[in-house]
Amino acid sequence: QVQLVESGGGLVQPGGSLRLSCAASRKVFSIYLMGWYRQAPGGQREKVAYFVRRERPDYADSVKGRFTISGDSAKNSVYLQMNNLKPEDTAVYYCHYSPGIDEYWGQGTQVTVSS
Repeated sequence: QVQLVESGGGLVQPGGSLRLSCAASRKVFSIYLMGWYRQAPGGQREKVAYFVRRERPDYADSVKGRFTISGDSAKNSVYLQMNNLKPEDTAVYYCHYSPGIDEYWGQGTQVTVSS
């Protein structure tokens, strides 16, 4: 079993920035199997940022150019740098890890973008 713990959410004004962190409770097979999803109120969970292949990130169209995913294998962690935040980015953000047929989710961290 792997526990994923997110941190870094909060309230920010439009145009602001936040950096989310996700730490795995033990060594993972590869941090490039980790990514970020989000779920807005009343909406479905959507993929936000992930690695298509080792070290090659990809993003949902709505966040391209504003969000950056990165990772640190030594810390079994991935990060999501979010810049130029918009009210429509308001959601619970979840860390996800899927080494194969299993998948693991964090508990989520709330991001609220509002003036």
